Amino acid sequence: MSRNGRVVFSRMEEVVFGRPAAAAVAELAERLGAKRVLVMASATLDRETTSVAGIRNALGSRFAAQYQGMPAHSPRAAVLDAARMAREAGADLIVTVGGGSITDAAKAVQLCLANGVDSIEAMDRLRPGGAPLRAPSLRQVTVPTTLSAGEFSAFAGVTDERSKVKEVFHHPGTIPAAVVLDPAMTLATPEWLFLSTGIRAVDHCVEGICSPEAHPFADAQALRGLALLASGLPRVKADPTDIEARLDCQLGSWLSMAPLATGVPMGASHGIGYVLGAAFGIPHGHTSCIMLPAVMRWNLPANAERQAMVAAAMGQPGGKAAELLHRLIEGLGMPRSLGAVGIGRDAFARIAESAMGTPWVPRNPRRIEGPTQVREILELAA
Repeated sequence: MSRNGRVVFSRMEEVVFGRPAAAAVAELAERLGAKRVLVMASATLDRETTSVAGIRNALGSRFAAQYQGMPAHSPRAAVLDAARMAREAGADLIVTVGGGSITDAAKAVQLCLANGVDSIEAMDRLRPGGAPLRAPSLRQVTVPTTLSAGEFSAFAGVTDERSKVKEVFHHPGTIPAAVVLDPAMTLATPEWLFLSTGIRAVDHCVEGICSPEAHPFADAQALRGLALLASGLPRVKADPTDIEARLDCQLGSWLSMAPLATGVPMGASHGIGYVLGAAFGIPHGHTSCIMLPAVMRWNLPANAERQAMVAAAMGQPGGKAAELLHRLIEGLGMPRSLGAVGIGRDAFARIAESAMGTPWVPRNPRRIEGPTQVREILELAA
């Protein structure tokens, strides 16, 4: 037998799509037996829309408390604040409403509560390679308002303010019990954020497809997810009220996580993106807009056959994947260079050194031996 592998499925129980979020969340809370629900929500969404209030009202007596104001990239101090609120409220379920930072923060809250972590220093115990972590008992239901798709993984990106490094905490038990995909919940998301996180989901698809560790199960979902995103994102750009296009993007975002969720590693676009986010405050979506085409060009000698699959999924068989991605990003009005977000060549050495310490750069399809090769990629993105 020439091929072999192992696909491990997550502990997520269900995904609800195309239904109003408030009713779906209330049904899920009842089904999960929750009595004390902590809502973690985007402050802007709560202030400017009735969406979060609708979820609170639907929960009724199950609603216990609300945390809002999670900064981008989920800093440790804010995660600890949310954990304290969950502890004081006696929460038996977390419902998150918002983008990737809130989703990841809630996963980290689960780990903090399960492992008695109550200080920034104690969070060091949650790093990979340390003592075995106790499994969380608190579950999470997520209503995403962006397309970054972190709700479909058991990984939580949390920034250590002391070093300005974004670290990945992981435990299979932190993946949400359920996800609710309601396209109406995304209508208030700023256009740049919705579209750029859509490219983040494209990045999940593309790096999964292009990985030398790809497998057929992940390929099937990532290729379909890429097709939905490549079609849906320009339609949302053309008509922001197009609910069907928004749902296509949400479904594509969901499918984009199949590679990562089933053990396929990401590559240099994600690895360099971690550094750009934590050290320079560049939003996740923008890091993918800037880095993915450059990484694809640099990787082409190592995975041309796989890149051809990407082009075909984008509706352009025989095309050059890097150029197709560049044109997609350009058509959405997103930044396409490091210079466009204020990062010059004077920062390249620092970025390259830090990127080597991320989980994904060492798993890139074209082997990266050291910072010199990372700088070659950065030059392509300059």
